This record gives sequence, C-alpha cells and structure tokens, in this order.
Amino acid sequence: MWRNTPLSSLLFAIQIAFLLLLLTLGTAATNISDGYFQPNSTGIKLQNGFERVFIQPFGPHGFRVRASIMRDPTGNEPSALVDPPITGPGASAGLAHDLTVPFKGNATLRNGNLVIDLSQGVLSFFRVSPNGSRTLLTSEYTDTKTLPARYYRQDFRAGSFAAEFSFTSEADEQIYGVGQQACCKDNSVNKKGQVVDLINYNSHVPLPVFMSSKGYLQFFNMPGQGRLEFSPLRTRLAVDEATTVDYWITTAEPGDYDALQEQFTAVTGRQPTPPDFILGYQQSKLRYFNETQILNLAQRFHDEQVNVSLIVVDFFAWKFQGDWSFNPEFWPDPVSMAAKVKELTGAEMMVSLWPSVEDLSVNYIPMQEQGLLATTRDGPGVQDSFAGVYTRLVDSTNPAAREFLWKRLNDSYFSKGIHNFWIDQADGGTIGEPFENNGQDTINSLPYSRSFAQYFLGTQEKIGKMYPWLHQQAIEEGFRNLTEASGPTTSCQFMSLTRSTFVGGQKFCSYLWSGDTSSRFDVLAQQITAGVSVAASGISSWTLDIGGFSGLNVDTDEGRELFVRWLSMGVFLPYMRVHGFVLRLF
Repeated sequence: MWRNTPLSSLLFAIQIAFLLLLLTLGTAATNISDGYFQPNSTGIKLQNGFERVFIQPFGPHGFRVRASIMRDPTGNEPSALVDPPITGPGASAGLAHDLTVPFKGNATLRNGNLVIDLSQGVLSFFRVSPNGSRTLLTSEYTDTKTLPARYYRQDFRAGSFAAEFSFTSEADEQIYGVGQQACCKDNSVNKKGQVVDLINYNSHVPLPVFMSSKGYLQFFNMPGQGRLEFSPLRTRLAVDEATTVDYWITTAEPGDYDALQEQFTAVTGRQPTPPDFILGYQQSKLRYFNETQILNLAQRFHDEQVNVSLIVVDFFAWKFQGDWSFNPEFWPDPVSMAAKVKELTGAEMMVSLWPSVEDLSVNYIPMQEQGLLATTRDGPGVQDSFAGVYTRLVDSTNPAAREFLWKRLNDSYFSKGIHNFWIDQADGGTIGEPFENNGQDTINSLPYSRSFAQYFLGTQEKIGKMYPWLHQQAIEEGFRNLTEASGPTTSCQFMSLTRSTFVGGQKFCSYLWSGDTSSRFDVLAQQITAGVSVAASGISSWTLDIGGFSGLNVDTDEGRELFVRWLSMGVFLPYMRVHGFVLRLF
C-alpha cells in the first residue's frame, strides 16, 4: 500500500485537519442563539420497580441519562463531564427532576434540537429539523424475544452490578471514534461490526464515545472495564462493574461532525492552547544514560544548527522505581544540565516518570504507611514486576497520593528547571501490557491476564480506565497550583506527555501518543486511522513515535524509506516527536 508510492493527498489532508482540529477545539464556543429551544423541565425520573432512571437536559442539544438499581445514583460517581457545562443548560442540577414517571409510563422532553421520548418505559432519541419534523436517531433496543435494553446482574454481597445497555442501530450506519486501537490489524475508521474491549494497555486507549453517520454522538460516562459491541442492528455497552450507568447524547445534522465535537467538548472540556515550544521538534530515544550524554547531545544540536524544542530523558534515570528523582551517580547536577541545554539550544526538557513503586524506593515506606499505594483485592498489593523486582502503583485516584507525587516531582525536577513530564506506563491496573511480568523468566508468580487492582475510588473493573486520567491530573494540579490558576485552563505554559487517558483528557495541558509501535509499513498506515479515531473521540492533542518505537533499521533501503515517510507524516501532526530503540543520528 505504501511502498514505492508517493504520499497521498488524503494523508496530507488528514495531517492538516489534525492540526486545525487541535487549534479550533481550544477556542470553539457553541453559539446558543435566541432561537435555541430551551428545555421546560429540569428532568424526568422513571421509577421502574427496583430500577431508577434519571433523564436531564445537559449541555447544547444534549441529554444525560443515569440509571441505577435498588437506590438512586449518588451523583458523586467518577465523571468526565464538567459541571457546569461550558455552554447549554443543566448546570449544578444534581439529580433534579420535576417529572416522575411510573412503570411503563410516558413523557417527552426537548433540549435544543434533541427530543427524548419515553414511551411504555422505552427511551427513544429524535433530532428536530428546522421544519419541525423529527428523525429517529436511536432508541433502546427492543424485540419480540430479547434481553431487556437495560439489563443488570448483581451479586448482593456488593452495592455494584454488571450491566448491558442496548440501543438500536442500522446496518449501513457508520461509527467513528471509540478512542485508539493502535496495533496492528485494526486499520479501520468505521467501527461498525467491531467489538472494542474497554481496557487500557500499551497502545490501546479505547474511549467509550462514538459519532454516528446518522448525526448523533453518544458518550458513556463510565471509566470501568467492559466492551462496546457494534453489531448490524444493535449497539451494546457491557460493563463489568458499576453503581450507575451514565451516558450523554447529542445531535447535529448528518455529516456535521464538527458540531458534534463542539457540543461534546462543551460538556467534557476543551483543549487549552499549547505553548509555542512544544510545537517544534522533540528529541527522544531509549535511552540517555547520564548527564554527559545530554550535554553532548545539546552541543551537537548547537554545532550543527539543528532546531530542537524539547529534549527528553527516558526511563531509569532514577535509582529505584518510585523515587521520582535522578540517580545522583549519573545525574549529579540537573540544575546546571537544564540551564546548559537551554543556553545551547533554547530547548525545554522533559523527564519520564512511571507509576510503579518498588520496596527499595525512598518513597515506598511513607506511601505504604499513608495508604497511597494501590492494593489488590486478594491482599498482597503487588500489581506487576519490572527489571526483576515486584512493584505496586501509586494510587493516583487518591488526592493525597497526587499531592505526594507532585511534591516529589517539584522537588526533583520542576524546581531544578525541568518543567515537562512524560507519564509513561500509567495505563491502569499494571504498568503497561495486557499481561503482567513483562515476559520476565526470573519472576513468574503473577499469572493473571490483568491486575485485581483496588484503588481509593474503587476497583480496576469499576474505575480503572480513569486511572491514567487522574495521573495526568496530578501534573495538572501541580501546574495550576504553581500559577494559582482558577477556572478552566485556556493556555499551557508547560505540558505532560501520556500513553493513556480517558474522555475529557483534552482539557489538561497534556498530549497523548500512540505507544510502543513496531517499525513496519503496515503499522505506519495504521497510525493514520488510530489518530483519526482519537480525534473523533475529542482528543486532538495527539502524536506518535516517528519511525516506530522498535525494529527500525536505517542501514537498509526499506528502513530509510520507512523513516522518511513516517517523518513526512509526523511533521504535520500537532507534535513532532522522534523516539525509539535505535536513533543513531542523535
């Protein structure tokens, strides 16, 4: 597909569109005109036996639906929705409603151009056209013989439940978004017909949000593990554990995906304007081992007059995992190093941090004593292993752990002139892959396919997909505290780089990359569809490892062509990042 052919104009257009999307999402503002149809109700409560369903207008042309069993939602469940929304109704409404509907009851409510119809206990969503006509977008799935559209399973030893929620779809409907599936057979933009596993690991950042060719966007505001199924006649969300099923839906004219994104970011937050320096060339590789290598690198950029805006120090610049500081044996004077890099090149610096903490780290005992480490439901607390040692995760769902982490980062790096952070391995549950142990032979006593992690906010199954989002928030909170910022962030002085995120991650001073990719032409092609899908999920602040992370051989004709073509794509992304095992030029 790619070899021996010129780069297509389509590829170029996609790259330019990505940059424009990044810039426009940061400044977009939904215009609620005088003709906007304001809702005349605060919401509906359906009391259906053991089930409670709350339906409320929220944001531009949107509704928020929350369902629970045995008790009302608390209203305090982890959420990616911003309240108040940037535009539109629903601010600080809680669970307010002025209509209560009994079993198999009926009600209708309109917000802007979206109408929700409750008929015999079944929800349907319609778009209202300028002439007043209504078009069915989707509805809860019903059939003569089928599971209920709102289906629950509960173990009564716990207050949580598993659930499957089903909605109608059409065979020719196209589905876009659902985050990033960046390896390696999935090269689709249309996700119709697919099953997407909602679990994070290296390169796999699925997000429970999608846009339909019929002119609607649906977001499941739930950070738990599960799956999204896009079958010919039915779209189904299956979640492993929840206390509330929470989703949001909005509409626009078919094909107006910009409007859908604008309305979506009105309720999940908008991309702040990045600092100018981050838009230049970023130099990284696996890895620089000491301070001398960085200074020699900066000197060479200076001598050869190569512009560079960011120089990155990758993993194991620390002594023990969880130190979140330089090993002084190899990095004796970070203050002078950062200052010299700035003097020679004008570049900022970035340093890698991992969420893993080993028991030899200076931070292990205080974090253990204060309850700032994630544990496991079976007791021992170990989530994973790396480099021959067992590790636990800093529990970034705990505000006290985020504060502890930022204090260490500030003391070790930020106060010394290194202001940007690379949040690596923080996918949630483990430190990276869909398996544990990273394939090590020396430690083989963790046979699970995923961690039974237990966090301050709940289990991996219930809130695990928000773990990287909260890890990003630790850096964001630090940035904001230093600048005494209040209200939504509109511009960034510094940024973090992350391998994973959740819906709404675009509102942070942070950008996502596609993880550890292989240096192959089919993977390069696949990066385009991964990036487009991420952008369709509201995350425009995205990049990749130019040349791939591993396997590049620049001593072959194929390797050189691959690198040039990858570079040709990467230069037009919002962030131009080179990183990999083999990068011999620098």
